[in-house]
Amino acid sequence: MLSLLPERLDRMVLIGAHSADIAVGAGGALLELCRAHPGVAVTALVLTGGGSLREEEERAALAAFCPGAKLEVVVHDLPDGRLPVRAERVGQAIEEVRGRGEPDLVLGPPRHDGRPDHGVVAQWVPTAFPDHLVLGYELLEGEGDLAQPAAFLPLAEPVLTEKIAKLHEHYGSQTDRPWFDAESFAGLARVRGVQCRARYAEGFHPGRMLLGVAPLTGLDPV
Repeated sequence: MLSLLPERLDRMVLIGAHSADIAVGAGGALLELCRAHPGVAVTALVLTGGGSLREEEERAALAAFCPGAKLEVVVHDLPDGRLPVRAERVGQAIEEVRGRGEPDLVLGPPRHDGRPDHGVVAQWVPTAFPDHLVLGYELLEGEGDLAQPAAFLPLAEPVLTEKIAKLHEHYGSQTDRPWFDAESFAGLARVRGVQCRARYAEGFHPGRMLLGVAPLTGLDPV
């Protein structure tokens, strides 16, 4: 199994439709990456929840999930469940984050996600970041539209335990949801671990990639 690693990790962009999306989908990866790259610049964009308890939760949670990072959190107040009819504003928000610098890694919802809010965000991400390493994180919810990921980040058991503890500590507004519990988080992580020969893992869906034997130049962005 091949390893996919950026040559350097100076800046990451995290994008979520809702509060908790990023931490649930990639919380273990954030803990591992931020600790492996102290001082990495992280810009997180969340499209909904601005001005509410959800924003407070998100800011506290991402600070905990990005230890030692230079963290910037942007939370907009677009209406939850109505992002498809605000697609232009979604695109503007993502483009604004794109204009702040060149990320080495972008984490966001995958393009196959059938939930309307996630889908419209996922459609804009490759448009704004056509030449970047983009990984789509997984969200296990009631719709059951999980697809087989092609990339995995193995997690040691203490890291998974820490992720689950931080999710429950910081997202009190989510604890009444049937999918928000330790069993579902650990269960999916165990399945992904089996698939990459680890105990636990998070799964990701890579964007398009180019293969070459030398640096590729002169290519038009798509």
